[in-house]
Amino acid sequence: LNVNLVGLVEVTLSLLPLVRRARGRVVNVASVLGRLSLFGGGYCPSKYGVEAFSDSLRRELRDFGVRVSIIEPGCFRTPLVESEAARASIACAWSRCSDEVRQAYGHRYFSTYNNNFLRLLSTANSNLSLVTSAMEHALTAEHPRTRYTCGLDAKLYYIPLSYMPSSWTDRLLHSSDLKPSGST
Repeated sequence: LNVNLVGLVEVTLSLLPLVRRARGRVVNVASVLGRLSLFGGGYCPSKYGVEAFSDSLRRELRDFGVRVSIIEPGCFRTPLVESEAARASIACAWSRCSDEVRQAYGHRYFSTYNNNFLRLLSTANSNLSLVTSAMEHALTAEHPRTRYTCGLDAKLYYIPLSYMPSSWTDRLLHSSDLKPSGST
């Protein structure tokens, strides 16, 4: 949260007088997971915050001639995604849970969740130019877009899911293999 949201807000606000004076642009990187939460932790809430901050900033600065755009990448192959730390993060979180929590969810839940997370990372797009081209357009185009969705996973799966009724989205994202021990 401190890096993905608080830092972004602080840097933006500190430079805002200059941006406003120059009638410049603000381009913030959120994520499709700022519209659709797939897992817990701080990532999705921080990206939801980037979306909300950027939307309110865009409305506030419109009369000053400042454009605000949001980049919403899907899953891309970056050093973070490729790192062993990304792969070990779920195991680390699981190990920090109390015995009561681990017992309530069960090893099968952890194993399936971990495998689903690793499968998501394995589908990461390696064409980072989709994101950098969106950033370039947002910064240089005469008429920049409000939102730039990058990647087929984002455009064809995650964004459409975010517009569906929550009950449908929950059903499509839910895996019966993820039921905690003892649930029906």
